[in-house]
Amino acid sequence: MVKKRRNKVQFSVFDLLLTVVLVLVAAVTVYPVIYVVAISFSDTASIVQNKVFLLPKGFNLNAYKAVLQDVRVPRAYLNTILYTTLGTAINLLMSAVAAYPLSRPNFFGRKFFLVAIVLTMFLNGGIIPTYLIVQKLHLIDTVWALVLPNAIWTIELLILKNFYESMSGSLRESAVIDGASEYRILLQIVIPLAKPALASIGLFYFMGHWNSFFLPMIYLNDPHLYPLQVVLKDMLISDQARETALMDKAALTPQAMKNATIFLSMVPVLMVYPFAQKYFAKGIMLGSEKG
Repeated sequence: MVKKRRNKVQFSVFDLLLTVVLVLVAAVTVYPVIYVVAISFSDTASIVQNKVFLLPKGFNLNAYKAVLQDVRVPRAYLNTILYTTLGTAINLLMSAVAAYPLSRPNFFGRKFFLVAIVLTMFLNGGIIPTYLIVQKLHLIDTVWALVLPNAIWTIELLILKNFYESMSGSLRESAVIDGASEYRILLQIVIPLAKPALASIGLFYFMGHWNSFFLPMIYLNDPHLYPLQVVLKDMLISDQARETALMDKAALTPQAMKNATIFLSMVPVLMVYPFAQKYFAKGIMLGSEKG
């Protein structure tokens, strides 16, 4: 009885410490978001006097009105939605198709292709050669420059391959006996059963495209094609003269303008993630199992 009680106490203490650590990590993670929201909804006087901590002071929407009146922001939103939707769809399609043969143990050259794919995580052609290829293909200032060079991401492909391998082999054997082709097995059996894994890697793809900044800066020269992250950079760093004019007009501080823009860029991610979270955790765990 004494041993059981000691084990119980030890488990409780560990559980308590783990809870404290997780609460601290959550607080450190959530606090910047709460602070950004509070600043964006606060009035100028409270921001200047550093009175804003967790809750808005002098609640108003002036910063959001000023940001949305800038024609660049709605256009950048639409561009980002287009790039993210198209890019994620291409990523999922290419990954779903490429992972299937790699998951088959009798696929000719399987080890060679796996080694070549893994090497791309450590070696690449570099920025300049990639840019020259995109330029030669006449993809500059097009959406294809953002989605085609990154049609497949290595880690996500390997996750999906492992998920395919964890599926029961009897399903495929039954389909083969019934005369199903490899294409039919992939489209009607494997992909429908892989929805948790596809949802999890789809979230990675979505986040990557939504937050993409470097590639648009390289491949897009037309300001009308800029995604939200590039416009956000211009509003936060490169457009001080315009920002000063808006502040004089709307009596806003730089912090309110910047934080309102940052929060607007986070809204779609905050809306999508809760719905994909259950698939995210389940897909990663199932993709890590085999057998």
